[in-house]
Amino acid sequence: YVELSVGTGALILFVAVQLTMLMAAVRSGEAIGFAQWTGLAAALGGLIVLLIPGLTAPPLAASVLMAIAGISWGCYSLRGRGSKNPLADTAANFMRTVPLALVLAVAAAGTIHLTRPGITFALLSGVVASGFGYTIWYSALRGLSATQAAVVQLTVPIIASVAGALFLAEAITARLALATIMILGGVALAVLGNNLNPGVEGS
Repeated sequence: YVELSVGTGALILFVAVQLTMLMAAVRSGEAIGFAQWTGLAAALGGLIVLLIPGLTAPPLAASVLMAIAGISWGCYSLRGRGSKNPLADTAANFMRTVPLALVLAVAAAGTIHLTRPGITFALLSGVVASGFGYTIWYSALRGLSATQAAVVQLTVPIIASVAGALFLAEAITARLALATIMILGGVALAVLGNNLNPGVEGS
């Protein structure tokens, strides 16, 4: 992310997530109706409207790494759909990262600068925000198809933008409002797609 703009990185990440989960849905024979495809197109269009004014031509290596991160998150989400105990599974996933984290910490020992506020915010970010966030996401995945889960994640840039307006006094622009309508409308179409087109469910 150091070599990418925020908008470029977010666009690469979320497109990679969507494509990974959609390919898995198609491969597994999941029925994807017209309303869901339309919802996906609208949501992706909203994401582009939100981000494209700040997009620049990205470096290839950084773009590939960001795409790998998106593919990984898509795979993580797909595996989470079968979770019977989201809290235990998330805790186990976090524990599996400890050996790698320790190796990286040792490798970077000479450049690490620890402060009490830094440690506090790191723990809040990792244990509270990420830990509980992943647990809630695994719980929600049980009620979503792979297609629906893929599109629902496109609400993240909107949530971040609205949070920026509420907590950081960032401006709510006409572009943000349009992107919000497109993304939330697209998500609604994707989530309710089978209800809008019952024939798809049994196809």
